[in-house]
Amino acid sequence: MEQRIQEMAEAYKLLADKTRLTIIALLQEQELCVCDITDIIGMSQPNASQHLRKLKAAGLLNEKKKGQWVYYSLNPDAEAYVQCVYPYLPSMKDKIAGLNNCCGPQEEA
Repeated sequence: MEQRIQEMAEAYKLLADKTRLTIIALLQEQELCVCDITDIIGMSQPNASQHLRKLKAAGLLNEKKKGQWVYYSLNPDAEAYVQCVYPYLPSMKDKIAGLNNCCGPQEEA
């Protein structure tokens, strides 16, 4: 029981960060490449990668390589106590619609 509470606390700490919560909101819309995420959020690739790494390590994201690009998506197997937050996140469709597609069209590997 104590370990479960600790896991929940760690997950909520991750989501308490504005940048990480924004990343989750973006990925709720669709799978995105790191360069798309950095473009929307307006931060450097190394900083965005640190946030993505933490979210992935916590089991909240999946990572897939397509050629030289790395794409991230929400992990559908993430804990329910994390997923219950998702419906309350604002839509990011307008942010995604303005993407420059810096890594080109998504192609299946």
